[in-house]
Amino acid sequence: MSTYVITIPGTFLTPPAAEVQAAVERELRPADPRQTSLGRREDLRILTVNENDTFTVRLEVEAADSDEAEDTARRTVASALTAVGVTADEAPLGPAVVTGIEV
Repeated sequence: MSTYVITIPGTFLTPPAAEVQAAVERELRPADPRQTSLGRREDLRILTVNENDTFTVRLEVEAADSDEAEDTARRTVASALTAVGVTADEAPLGPAVVTGIEV
């Protein structure tokens, strides 16, 4: 098993309230990439929301390979958004990308 840092872009189709952003971060906190040396070195934020309501999520995922890591990360983000009341139609996700690996 390896530790992957996965980056997933997305777009909030309706501007999210600050409370929604904070709730998403709380839901994702167990997968915070700052727990990895790459995350600490690069000072990766778990959730970054841009002025145009696009966002980037960066997660730490334990997996056997990159495909499994990307799938796990997508499920984790989708679950976090759903848990705070944001549907997949309200915040579509882009493709997951491996941005770091710790073996």
